[in-house]
Amino acid sequence: MKPDIHPEYTEHAFKCIGCGTEIMTRSTGADTSLQVCSGCHPFYTGKHKLVDTAGRVERFRQKYGLKATKQ
Repeated sequence: MKPDIHPEYTEHAFKCIGCGTEIMTRSTGADTSLQVCSGCHPFYTGKHKLVDTAGRVERFRQKYGLKATKQ
């Protein structure tokens, strides 16, 4: 690598606005805020809900013979 042309790669904090979790990692940028993180995102916490608009999911399950899952 050429000397003196690369940005500083230092430790920075990324703070989640949703739950307040602070993640320390290395980056070339400054401290940053996140909207959601893996600690509060519904997909990762298991609180993900399926939104069924006009019965589309049920029609899909019937069409392909799939069983409904408990949520």
